[in-house]
Amino acid sequence: MTSVTLSSKNPTAVKAEVLVVATAQTSDGVAVVSDQLPTDLLTELESLAPQLGVTGARDEVRKIPAGPKLAVDVLVLTGLGERAEDGTFAAETLRRAAGAATRELAGLKSAAIALPASDDDEITAVTEGALLGAYAFNRYRTSGKDAGKDNTAKDGAKAAKNGKDPVAALEILTPLHKNAKAKVAAERAEIVAAAVHAARDLVNAAPNELYPATFADAAKAAAKDVRHVKVTVLDDKQLASGGYGGLTAVGQGSSRGPRLVKVAYTPAKPNGRVALVGKGITFDSGGISIKPAAGMEAMKSDMAGAAAVLSTVVAAARLNLPVAVTGYLCLAENMPGGNAQRPADVITIYGGKTVEVLNTDAEGRIVMADGLVSAIEDGHDVVLDIATLTGAQMVALGNRTSAVMGTDAVRDEVKAAADTSGELFWPMPLPEELKSNIKSKVADVANSGPRWGGMLNAGLFLQTFVGDHPWAHLDIAGPAFNEGSGHGYTPGGGTGVGVRTLLSFLEGRAAAK
Repeated sequence: MTSVTLSSKNPTAVKAEVLVVATAQTSDGVAVVSDQLPTDLLTELESLAPQLGVTGARDEVRKIPAGPKLAVDVLVLTGLGERAEDGTFAAETLRRAAGAATRELAGLKSAAIALPASDDDEITAVTEGALLGAYAFNRYRTSGKDAGKDNTAKDGAKAAKNGKDPVAALEILTPLHKNAKAKVAAERAEIVAAAVHAARDLVNAAPNELYPATFADAAKAAAKDVRHVKVTVLDDKQLASGGYGGLTAVGQGSSRGPRLVKVAYTPAKPNGRVALVGKGITFDSGGISIKPAAGMEAMKSDMAGAAAVLSTVVAAARLNLPVAVTGYLCLAENMPGGNAQRPADVITIYGGKTVEVLNTDAEGRIVMADGLVSAIEDGHDVVLDIATLTGAQMVALGNRTSAVMGTDAVRDEVKAAADTSGELFWPMPLPEELKSNIKSKVADVANSGPRWGGMLNAGLFLQTFVGDHPWAHLDIAGPAFNEGSGHGYTPGGGTGVGVRTLLSFLEGRAAAK
């Protein structure tokens, strides 16, 4: 991952390939937001902005020659949009502007960032955003990784598309570079960004390489040498003999059997216990209820929930949070093999409830049911599950906003954590009157219902296996995989959504004790 340091260097003399400075929209035009650059340079840049096409809008990144007043060759202007009413910029605004800039700097060795960073919150936001934007997935490229090392900033966006590595080193310019709290804030940002990158890498991995058994191996590797973390794996034979009917049924159509992986972080004196259950369908063909061919390649991302859970547990351990966290990775490959489950099958979930399978493409909720029951049986204070569960989530909220539903208090706690972290989540209801949609004629519950309210039907299905236990369900179907171009600190492909919200939730629990 890109290295980052805090520095008090004068931005006019800093030795890096580029200097990143923020711009903002104002009623009079464009303002350059910096208390570190000389006034005459700020005035010059603001007067040139209209001619350069600079507006200061969010996600806008412009590169211009730095000129003789700066030691760098290239100046990068990244937009913040409009100021808040109090004249400041929200943490997410800074995070996004820093990430938008570093996304464009692929192939470079160094960059200095002179965005507002005069308190701990600003340092956290700028550092985290810059590192989140400095991401590329080049695992399968056989050439070009190191090409273009002599590129200038204007080549950054092209370099990212052509497989260049992210900018190698960042200097965050701040007067608080020696402040102990600022250093802790920057270190936390590095841990969070590393966790998001790890989740993105898993989501972006090819499904012939990442399947239940190798995902389990990846979990072991991620937890290796991480204090107080233990990984336990149940294979397909153990799942079948143990009564995990959901995982067994979904995975039986594939030659590569399912797994349930428990990743448990237990600090010395935990003051609470939280369970995180992640959907891990390493490839979703739809099974016998097969999906259309168009766009099916994106179904390698159907394990994004499990990726977020694994990364969150490891990050919680690295942050030494005083909360015990156990992740349940519900891993299976949903394939239409000769032994695949059929519509009209009745399966028995771990714990004894029966499910009538009406649609084999509604498989995520079935594997999650096994994980939820297991998590509650293990005695956690609260259970969160996260899954790329329904296409209906995208119909309701689009591809950038995730949904959260569950018991009222926990749902609201997740929403507050998402707001703190900068991720977009929206609370959704679980209407009592929709429970008839998943009523089965032959079993305790059906795995599919009418099209209308599909996201809520899936949430109600999961609620069947939770009962009154404190719980929230996070549906990240759209935001987990960006099929378009990058924006802000978000790349194309796997986004790592959910990691920051889950960590913020855990930090909130830790602080409340």
